[in-house]
Amino acid sequence: MVKFLTKTLIVALVGMVLTVGQAFARTISVTVKNLTNGLYFTPLLITAHSADTRLFELGVPASEALQAMAEGGDISLLSEMVGGADQDTVENPAGGLLGPGEIVTDIKLNTRQRRNQYLSLTAMLLPTNDGFVGLDSIPIPQSPGTYSYYLFGYDAGTEANDELITGGGAPGVPGIPAAPGGDGGINGTGVSSFDNNTTVHIHRGTIGDIDPVGGISDLDSTIHRWLNPVAEVVIEVQRKKNN
Repeated sequence: MVKFLTKTLIVALVGMVLTVGQAFARTISVTVKNLTNGLYFTPLLITAHSADTRLFELGVPASEALQAMAEGGDISLLSEMVGGADQDTVENPAGGLLGPGEIVTDIKLNTRQRRNQYLSLTAMLLPTNDGFVGLDSIPIPQSPGTYSYYLFGYDAGTEANDELITGGGAPGVPGIPAAPGGDGGINGTGVSSFDNNTTVHIHRGTIGDIDPVGGISDLDSTIHRWLNPVAEVVIEVQRKKNN
């Protein structure tokens, strides 16, 4: 009789744990807004993850995966680091570049209470040398509701901000890949040949000039200059039982 009661009690407790886990399983919906006048976001990577995962960290040298994203918009290595696209990680929800003033909505992520408690986001900023928009491991809200966050532009610290559009984009290749708006210049002499801070840091923004066929920069100061924040992320949290 004692053995039977013990076994029954264990089964009952396991059932209670499973029920609680199901009650706290949540679906979140993410919206990303580009708040800039002349910057484009390359394909976004949005992921829910555990506390021991970081896509980037301020004051720390960029990883190879972060460098590939920040210099050329390649999110494949970062995505691989978090397990690839699945219910907890979304790649390129906008289907390409997210332009100035554009919004991508209803990005669904299934989060598990014990494992995926943090949310991160990255995308390169064009036209920049190694600038990116980032959300670094914010705790996913536990209560149902709508939550808004403003995001900064960061500098990966891996390439000098020369502001020259050269078609570069591979890690270690100087220059900006492109100005997607078709509003870049040519023949700039270069703004900077080195950066003092070689760790991930707040981007100082671009300088630009108003000479489309010369000057120090290939960026237009009337279009491409920007200040933080560069994006807004809105998270809608819903409680949802697992089926």
